[in-house]
Amino acid sequence: MRTAAEFPTDISSAHAVINELTLKNYEHTDRIQRLPEQNQELQQQLDWFKRQIFGAKSEKIIRDSSNPEQLWLGGEAPAQSDPKDKTTTIKEHVRKRHGKKILEDDCGESGLRFDSTVPVEVIPCPPEEIKGLKPDEYEVLDTEYTERLCQRSGSYYIKRYVRPVVKLKDASIVTDPAPSGVFNRSFADVTLLSGILVDKFQYFLPLHRQHQRRAQAGVMIARGNLTHWVHRVAALLEPIYSAVMLSVLKSTVLAMDETSLKAGIEKKGKLHRGYVWALYGDKDEVLFLYAPTRARAAVEPYIKEFCGTLITDGYTVYESICKTYEKIIHALCWAHTRREFFEAQEYEPERCGKALDQIGKLYAEEAKIRELELDNYKQQEHRALYERQVVDELFTWLKAEALKGALLPSNRFRKAAAYALEREQGLRVYLSDPAVPIDTNHLERQIRPFPMGRKNWIFCWTEVGAEVVAIIQTLIGCCKLHGVNPFDYFVDVLQKIDTHPNARVAELTPRNWALARAEKNGANQNLALTA
Repeated sequence: MRTAAEFPTDISSAHAVINELTLKNYEHTDRIQRLPEQNQELQQQLDWFKRQIFGAKSEKIIRDSSNPEQLWLGGEAPAQSDPKDKTTTIKEHVRKRHGKKILEDDCGESGLRFDSTVPVEVIPCPPEEIKGLKPDEYEVLDTEYTERLCQRSGSYYIKRYVRPVVKLKDASIVTDPAPSGVFNRSFADVTLLSGILVDKFQYFLPLHRQHQRRAQAGVMIARGNLTHWVHRVAALLEPIYSAVMLSVLKSTVLAMDETSLKAGIEKKGKLHRGYVWALYGDKDEVLFLYAPTRARAAVEPYIKEFCGTLITDGYTVYESICKTYEKIIHALCWAHTRREFFEAQEYEPERCGKALDQIGKLYAEEAKIRELELDNYKQQEHRALYERQVVDELFTWLKAEALKGALLPSNRFRKAAAYALEREQGLRVYLSDPAVPIDTNHLERQIRPFPMGRKNWIFCWTEVGAEVVAIIQTLIGCCKLHGVNPFDYFVDVLQKIDTHPNARVAELTPRNWALARAEKNGANQNLALTA
């Protein structure tokens, strides 16, 4: 603030001061006018952080069934029941199964369900009155069963191979050699190694907790041995991992995404943030690649030979790669586009609600395609008849809304609309190719073990450990996709891999292993029927 003595006395100097003050006034006025916009943007960021920490992560929209005018997507509106009719007759002997899968083995009389792999210990409980009587002195009319599910403190046991050393008459001494194991001169059986892998990577039990559990079960193993075994097993399985990689990259439709993984120590108290790149092929195989960076150079060596359709989210690296290699068609994920409108609906409920309704219609039609089990030709025809028009209407409406000047640049709906409009070409790809899914949700489900791992074993001590995680999680993910028990798979493959020809290593991938086992089981059933 200037004092009266500081003001100039001549006219020219006074004009200069007035111009300076006017300019500062404009600057302050402009800053004040921007404050509401900045405040709104900061409030949106704060709400987003609160939702990530305390809010629900589900993006499911629950429609209010109490509103009779509410439209339902994906089917006809539910029938309106008469409020006066409040009583229904239910037959006692009719039980609804709720779509749950029934186990092969029926349940016992107690209602406990279990399959044939669960051992059953039979404990006879004869009445006290018949003790000491001869069998001809009483008659058994019926037998009642009571079943209890039990648990032992540990399921570990020792295989003790007894190999006698024999001296023959010719004075020669002979004995059988020790049974071969996965590792030479190691006391770890193949079942123990498989159990360690499954516990850590499928059930997210860190090695130090496994060590504690075994100690409580009476088995003392050094923690260093557990880590050493995991790394050695991963080295044995790496050729199978490479075969899965080759199979995935030969796909014609490939879904891709990435997630963070802390691996390696940069400096004291700080871990390096690496990334796991996930790829899902059209043969229902998933591949995980670890890289220390999220940059294009991390995955370009793998993708540059790919020829087909790559479906991803809106990350710019994917767009850059697809523009470089013309043989790659870039399709984009509708679920990520929908998420932008979902997160903005709190601030623009009417506009975002309309966008979400339009996208909901697309997913409703995709649900019909799955329900009707349409082939590729029928699926493409269905998308052209019922979904293309919805997509056209959505983008036409978004373009009209974007031209309106009433929305501030920081408006969440405007940002969501810009996200969709910038990626319009990629979002339309699935309409013309029935092999391309509408989103990458099938890949997102396979990435879930990594966030679960971050909450349990938290990080990898070295980048080599992160590569081990990628190898084992790839094989476990493929096992689950093809209905294979990972424990059974590892037990069988680890016993074969030492003698299996390297040229036929693809036979040991989970997909081919499952096919071979299914063919073997089918042949055995045919032989049994013939006999």
